[in-house]
Amino acid sequence: MGAYVAVAFGSIVFIAIVIILSLATINKGYSYKHTIDPHPDEEIEKKTKQN
Repeated sequence: MGAYVAVAFGSIVFIAIVIILSLATINKGYSYKHTIDPHPDEEIEKKTKQN
């Protein structure tokens, strides 16, 4: 009976660690600052408007 309790406790701890690491990874991904290069056509339009 004690072995079942130990396995159940170990499983719960393992699942908790996996959930915590998953949440940390998701949080880090959402906090990343994504940048997008401007479209080449927009660059040409800006240059022609400035001249």
